[in-house]
Amino acid sequence: MGAKVKNTILSIIAVAGIAVAAPAAQSQSYNPFQIGASGGIGFPTSDLGNSTNTGYNIAVVLGYKPQLLPVSIRGEAAYNQFGFQGGGGSINIPSFTGNLAYDLPLGTSFTPYAIGGAGLYRPSASITGGGTSTAENHFGWNIGGGVKIPLTPGFETFIEARYNSVSVNGGTLSFIPVTVGILF
Repeated sequence: MGAKVKNTILSIIAVAGIAVAAPAAQSQSYNPFQIGASGGIGFPTSDLGNSTNTGYNIAVVLGYKPQLLPVSIRGEAAYNQFGFQGGGGSINIPSFTGNLAYDLPLGTSFTPYAIGGAGLYRPSASITGGGTSTAENHFGWNIGGGVKIPLTPGFETFIEARYNSVSVNGGTLSFIPVTVGILF
């Protein structure tokens, strides 16, 4: 075998090795776990909207996103607060929810997604000048959507809105937080 043929074969093997090793190395560096935080404005709806003002929302997010699937899992600890109209106190709604998100890949620099889940919500009222109503755990669910924007590999920001509904003593508390957050 001539030196030229031997060098060509070795070059092909080297290129093939690099082509196979590069995706494997990249997949080894992928971390499917995410942590993040978000905050934003909460809009009370329904009966809650009749007695409270626009409020705020903060949350801590833990997530798991498999590399090749458009589905991710997010656990969230959130806090929503809505002040009473005319002052005098607020409605406070901490929650712990599990959520599934489904990415809608469009081949663009951003990724829209749908998200929904369920969990425990613990609403209570705080009255100015003292006093807090008894807080009890109640079942609730949420559904909505958002847009993720990657900033760097492993670091992204998102904007989302979700309708939340909490079953409370035969009634319903509902609100829509619109949040901006980061995941890394």
